Amino acid sequence: MELEEQYRILRKQTKWAKLFFYQKTDVLYQLTFKFTKEHLMKHGDRTVDQMVQAARSGKQNIVEGAEDGKTSMEMEIKLLNAARGSVHELREDYEDYLKTRHLALWDEHHPRWEKMQQYCKTHNQWKDYEPLIQKMNAEELANTALTLCHMVDKMMTSYQKKLEREFVTEGGIRERMTAARLGYRTNQQQEIAQLKQQLEQANRRIAALEAEIKRLKRIEETR
Repeated sequence: MELEEQYRILRKQTKWAKLFFYQKTDVLYQLTFKFTKEHLMKHGDRTVDQMVQAARSGKQNIVEGAEDGKTSMEMEIKLLNAARGSVHELREDYEDYLKTRHLALWDEHHPRWEKMQQYCKTHNQWKDYEPLIQKMNAEELANTALTLCHMVDKMMTSYQKKLEREFVTEGGIRERMTAARLGYRTNQQQEIAQLKQQLEQANRRIAALEAEIKRLKRIEETR
């Protein structure tokens, strides 16, 4: 096994673009940008910047966390928690929008709730949503965004728990550096011991051959 593979210190970087919850946060950002532009900006609502920034922060903190996670799992967990916080803030803004305008907050009793849940669960790309969103009104957009917020939060919570278990079993970079160094030293000691054993075997073999040569010479001299 190559040294860098056997004694890896840096964690393998998470391919954040392939994480479903990242993809959904990208959809949330695009959706929120469109929603605020069409339903808040023209009314001079001050929550426009807050909502767009919260949606962007949710997405960008996942990217930054994955990048920093190569050297610091602790930082990755913290940034993912910051991303969740931004998604929570965004969720609150969408809920407030529906409540203050007396629009429906869809739940399991709403006739379109189950279909929306299924679609958001199985679709992660903006291209899947864009054609539909062009036709949605404010209530439909807000409820779609809320569904995505809940799903992202749940998925990120599971992912964070996975990282926490990994941190407990493998430790941070200091622990990995120590383990790698100790492992390398142990491997060196084992290799040295193995070479000494081989050398001893070779010396015994040489001694046996030298004794056999002397014996043959004596036999030859007596003839």
